[in-house]
Amino acid sequence: MIVQVTRGGLVESQHTVAAYACEAGGNTLFQSGNVDAPVYVRSSSKPFIAATVIAAGARERFGLDEREIAVMAASHSGEAIHVEAVRSLLHKIGLSESALRCGAHLPYNDLAARAMLARGESPSAVHNNCSGKHAGILALCTILGAPTQTYLDANHPAQRAILEFCARLCDDDARTWPVAVDGCGIPVYATPLRKIALSFARLATLRGIGEREARALEIVRGAMIAQPEYVAGAGEFDTELMRAGEGTIVSKGGAEGMHGVAIVPHGAGYASKVLDGAARARAPSSIAALERLGALSAAQVDRLTTFARPVVYNRAGTSVGEIRVVV
Repeated sequence: MIVQVTRGGLVESQHTVAAYACEAGGNTLFQSGNVDAPVYVRSSSKPFIAATVIAAGARERFGLDEREIAVMAASHSGEAIHVEAVRSLLHKIGLSESALRCGAHLPYNDLAARAMLARGESPSAVHNNCSGKHAGILALCTILGAPTQTYLDANHPAQRAILEFCARLCDDDARTWPVAVDGCGIPVYATPLRKIALSFARLATLRGIGEREARALEIVRGAMIAQPEYVAGAGEFDTELMRAGEGTIVSKGGAEGMHGVAIVPHGAGYASKVLDGAARARAPSSIAALERLGALSAAQVDRLTTFARPVVYNRAGTSVGEIRVVV
């Protein structure tokens, strides 16, 4: 797929998107570009990281609710609800914010960031978009009896459990994966889009994996669908796509143009990568592919117009172009 950015009557820029969709059995439903080259999954792996934590028994041991489970799978925008959920999760596992090793940044949500600055406050690690994931990994450390201070290490027992869980989901071998450091400090693995889509197909169907892992995926899937505002935030693509899907879609984007979707009624998974990493091409290309797959109706696409065909504005707020997909 090609995503074009127009200005006036000309195409000013364009982005190439590789994408793949399959059923849980591996049957190909959609393919565009090279889907066999390894790509870093980035935050699109968060539902599987959260499921690793749940499979270890965290929900029962700490009495986690849906919002806390959803925020473990989140790239949240730092709104008050997100900060409260992460703090609640940390409180339940008996740790403070100082245990988080993800670093701090201002909330992605503009209103939340402005309010923080107006109060003269500085962000802490809990405001990091990955703080829920880190709190979840700390919960896993507690269950495993592993040290919390070194949980970013790729050889840490919690990280090995996560990588092995993710590998089982996509019929791959974690020992062969390129593993690097993600933006928030945790190990991040690379595998082909074909394998990533299979992971999301199994999130959709709960088939092809062990019973305990399937139940964990079901719990995470249910939390994300029920609490989509905790997965991203107000006006964010993952949140709005899941709302438009009305229980049929689980969506999780990642840095550098990554995206993964579980299409529940179709029993299918979709994964895509904007090859130049441009985030602006992710939503239009994914919506176009999901519509082609029959996962989104015309009415649902209409609800997502601002993401499907974004308008390009100048500084004065005048429409000067658009972002569109060529399949």
